Amino acid sequence: MSDSGANPLRVVSFTTVFPRPDDGSMGLFVRNRLEAIARTGDSVEIIVVSPIPFIEYSGFLSQRRLRQPDAVEERDGAVLVHRPRWIYPPFAGAGNALFLFFFSLRTLFALRRSFRFSLIDAHFGFPDGVAAWLLATVCGRPYTITLRGNEVVHVRHRWRRLLLRHALRRAGLVIAVSERLRGFAVSLGVDPERAVTVPNGVDASLFRPRDRRDCRAKHGISEASPVVVSVGHLIEEKGHHRAIEAIRAIRQSGVPARLLIVGGQGGGGNYESQLRQLAGEFGDAEAIAFLGQVCQETLAELLCAADVMCLASSREGWPNVVHESLACGTPVVATDVGAVPEMIPAGDYGYIVPPDSPTALADALALALDRQWDRAAISSHGQQRSWDHVARDVISHWRRVLAAP
Repeated sequence: MSDSGANPLRVVSFTTVFPRPDDGSMGLFVRNRLEAIARTGDSVEIIVVSPIPFIEYSGFLSQRRLRQPDAVEERDGAVLVHRPRWIYPPFAGAGNALFLFFFSLRTLFALRRSFRFSLIDAHFGFPDGVAAWLLATVCGRPYTITLRGNEVVHVRHRWRRLLLRHALRRAGLVIAVSERLRGFAVSLGVDPERAVTVPNGVDASLFRPRDRRDCRAKHGISEASPVVVSVGHLIEEKGHHRAIEAIRAIRQSGVPARLLIVGGQGGGGNYESQLRQLAGEFGDAEAIAFLGQVCQETLAELLCAADVMCLASSREGWPNVVHESLACGTPVVATDVGAVPEMIPAGDYGYIVPPDSPTALADALALALDRQWDRAAISSHGQQRSWDHVARDVISHWRRVLAAP
């Protein structure tokens, strides 16, 4: 614990990805980190500013919907959340960061007077981090940016790359959730001394080993079925289609494996219809089940019921579901993206395959289904890092930024 109680550290955490009434699954990893920080009692006070768009666009203009008014200010667990409205025109690209800055400015000015914050803490580099750079500049405060994985896509666009590079280079500290993302920040010109890695944590009270038979019985899963679970929004990047193809290959080899797909529609367009069409080509309704979005308790039960968890993503930062699966004692077959090599450092916990090799994915899943795993050892490995560990690391880095000349 810090002895700095006389001078509390007041932080505005700025993020467009945070749980909200119409989507409780959004940004759980952000909430978990901030909740853990707020619980430390380490003389830290946090207010979350999480702008919500008036109009949301999913996939070009085909999935537009007008948002209903929400509370401007609300309590979420241990933190107070301000939700200013903002507008982002479709196809605005780099301009969206400027819109986010403009529509958030009034809230930040008000908090500078009422809350007297000393630091802005941004989650994701774009558009959040770029807007945070501009907000911190006009408010006269230092800022940090946490990189979580989407940044590697945004830098493919010239103006977004330019803005992101400026924001990262001027940040008091860049926090990456994986070593790969830290290297990415350094490649954009960030001083290596101001780039650190702080992996996410896991809630071991929730994601823990449970009785496999009980979990299967509760969810109607046959004890005899080899089961693979694939978790994530129903978007192309999550690779559920790769998992479907892999299960097809495994079943054709004579193994009656089932695939449970857990997740709802994401913000990147509706890919569910394509997935269901692909699954329908099996001609076996029992082979693949779409379970939709589930609560965290149910997710933990499904992970414990499964023989293997499959992550077939094309990109990730720190894929929390891998961490959660390991904490439950369930081995993982994952593509070599983001922090996966850090999360699965040895074959005792699962297998890593190339992102673009369907054959390797199917082979690894078949091998994992046929192997007797030490689930206790997997769980022990997965539970090593809690959100409290994350909180202490982040607070230490924040204080370092404020102590800098």
